[in-house]
Amino acid sequence: MKFLDQARVYVRSGNGGAGALSFRREKFIEFGGPDGGDGGRGGDVVIEVADGLNTLIDFRYQQHFKAKTGGHGMGKNRAGARGADAVLRVPAGTQVFEEDGETMIADLTATGERVVVARGANGGFGNAHFKSSTNRAPRRANPGQEGEERTIWLRLKLIADAGLIGLPNAGKSTFLATVSAAKPKIADYPFTTLDPGLGVVAIDGREFVLADIPGLIEGAHEGAGLGDRFLGHIERCRVLLHLVDAAGDHAGKVYKTVRRELEAYGARLSDKPEIIALSKIDAVDAETLKAQSERLKRAAKRKPLLLSSVAGTGVKEALRTMLLEIEKAKTGVIAQPEAAWAP
Repeated sequence: MKFLDQARVYVRSGNGGAGALSFRREKFIEFGGPDGGDGGRGGDVVIEVADGLNTLIDFRYQQHFKAKTGGHGMGKNRAGARGADAVLRVPAGTQVFEEDGETMIADLTATGERVVVARGANGGFGNAHFKSSTNRAPRRANPGQEGEERTIWLRLKLIADAGLIGLPNAGKSTFLATVSAAKPKIADYPFTTLDPGLGVVAIDGREFVLADIPGLIEGAHEGAGLGDRFLGHIERCRVLLHLVDAAGDHAGKVYKTVRRELEAYGARLSDKPEIIALSKIDAVDAETLKAQSERLKRAAKRKPLLLSSVAGTGVKEALRTMLLEIEKAKTGVIAQPEAAWAP
C-alpha cells in the first residue's frame, strides 16, 4: 500500500426533501383538510477516525463525497426520511483544514472521534404546516433547502511516541527493522526510505510506537532532497532519537546540519527531548570510532550512545533511554525500568 499524507477533497451535504402538497380524501369525510408532510433533512458529511488505517491513500482515487438528499414529504402527514450521511474514514492523527490550507477545522487523534464538516439542509414544510384558523386549505408547500458544499484538505501527522531523525543512510530503517516487526526497505544508498514508517517496540514489558521518517539533508526546509514535508510526522513524538553515521563524514558537522533543519522547520521540534547516538559502530575501527564520538560529543555537548543495529550493540540501552523519556513526558515523573528477577 502506498503512503499518502495529504489529500484535497470536495464535500457536499444532502439537500432537504420537499414538503408535500396533499389533502385528505376519504369516503364519508367531507372536509378532510391538508395532510402534506414535511421533507426530511439532508445527510451530513462526517469525518471519522477509523482503526487500522495509517494512510490517506483512499482519497487518491475518490475526491468527491456527497451525502444523500432527504426524503420528500407525503400525504397522510408522512414526513420524509432523513438522508444518509457521507462518512469519510481517516487514520488517527488526521488534521482537517479549510481550502486555504491554513485554517484548521479539527485535529482528530483518537479512534472513533468524529467531526461534521458539512451539515445537511433542512427539509421543506408540507401544506399541513401552514394550516391556520384563517387558512383552512393551504395550497403551499416548501421545497427543501440546498446542501452545503466546500473543499477541504486532509493532512496526516502520524501518532508515534518516538521518532528517528538523521541524514539519509544513517541507519534509521535498519534500527526500526531490528527493534520492531516493521519491514522497511533497506539498501546501501541514500534516500532508500521514501515514506514514513511505523513500528511497535517492546522493551521491559512495555511498548511504544517508533516512527522512521525519510532522511534530511542541508537545505531540506527549502525543498532540497525530499524536503521537510515529512517532518510533520514527528511533531507529535515525545522524544527523538538522532542517529549519526559513524562511518560517514565529520559527526559533529552532520549533527549540526540536522539540528539547523529542525530549527528552520519550527513547530518546536528543536525543543523536543533528544537522544543522540552514533550508529554503525561495527563498520569502523576503534580509532575512527573514538574520533567520531569526540566530535559528536563536542557538537551536542553531551556523551552520545554507541550502537550497531546489525550487531545489536547498544540497542537495548537506546530503547530504555527512549522509554524513560516517553514515560517522563506522559507523567512528568521518570519511570524506572523493571529490574530482572533474582533469587
